[in-house]
Amino acid sequence: MKKIEEYVTSIPDFPEPGIIFRDITSVIGDPDGLKLAIDSLDDLLEGVDYDVVAGAESRGFIFGTPLAYKNGKGFALVRKKGKLPRETIEASYDLEYGSATIEMHKDAIKPGQKVVLVDDLIATGGTMEAAARLVEELGGKVVKIIFLIELAGLKGRERLAKYDVASVICYDGK
Repeated sequence: MKKIEEYVTSIPDFPEPGIIFRDITSVIGDPDGLKLAIDSLDDLLEGVDYDVVAGAESRGFIFGTPLAYKNGKGFALVRKKGKLPRETIEASYDLEYGSATIEMHKDAIKPGQKVVLVDDLIATGGTMEAAARLVEELGGKVVKIIFLIELAGLKGRERLAKYDVASVICYDGK
């Protein structure tokens, strides 16, 4: 059986020279790769007591929904501003060039619920830091944040130091 790293396609010099883009579409496009990714993320949740999985748009949806389903949990959406139809709360965060805003429905997390946050990749950690703020504003407790891929050189884990963070694959660079 292949290791999950073997399913990830590394594309040099994208989107700019010196960057190695870690493409997960080759993981999810292969039935064995997708199963291995979901099972590997699920392994990171062993022994974690949680009520809800929340995933960041859009690749967090890809990994978070099957995890929620597999474990009999609900799934909460963390979306870009303006995409949710009901009353929301929002959090903004800085990007390398500019800023972004994400939202959750006000009723997505109930006070006291224990939440696992999921995304495909951690780079600087800004998106998940903002998502965690939203969960906490709604009265939830972030009990774990998991990623398929971590780019350790961008130090996102440091930004999320107050949380229990885990990744399936860790690349040293950016």
